[in-house]
Amino acid sequence: MELHLERPLLFFDIESTGLNIPTASIVELCFVKVFPGRSEPEVKTWRMRPWDYDAGKQRHIEEEASRVNGIKDEMVSGCPRFLELAPEICTWLRDSDFAGFNSTKFDLPMLAEELERVRKYCRERIAAFNVPEASRQKARQMLSDIEIDLHAPIMVDVQNIYHAMEPRNLRAAYRFYCGGRDFQNAHSAEADTMADRKSVV
Repeated sequence: MELHLERPLLFFDIESTGLNIPTASIVELCFVKVFPGRSEPEVKTWRMRPWDYDAGKQRHIEEEASRVNGIKDEMVSGCPRFLELAPEICTWLRDSDFAGFNSTKFDLPMLAEELERVRKYCRERIAAFNVPEASRQKARQMLSDIEIDLHAPIMVDVQNIYHAMEPRNLRAAYRFYCGGRDFQNAHSAEADTMADRKSVV
């Protein structure tokens, strides 16, 4: 499918320590940026050390997450933290619309959560009495560098397109398992129940 873009479209995907956004962190982030009028995209991948700012230590990658993404704690222990990469990440994000698979439910909220953690960390550094002025200034600069509105861009979730083109509902299951035929009165209790039975038996 040919894209007719007016702005760059940034496809992105995240690998994380787990699926619970408030307690998970990003361990890998990939951007593929497609530009209007250009055939070749720009690609950037970061691997990062997942960081718990409150505890001041590396966040553990859950075993289930490691089985999926192949990334283990020791593989990221020497990587930069999201905090150190955030300005470059925001440079990639600016002036683009976004796209990804299931990105409205996971990837974009996870990215927003990580940015908010950096903002909180910087605000605490600025407010602390025992932090040198040079470190406070660095925190102020970081806040300026990561200033971005993630709600403004258009978000294209490829999963929504896939589900629209290949529905995963009772009618689709009936057609798939019963030879392409459709059934009448979909969403009436009796018709749905009969279709359930015919799909299995």
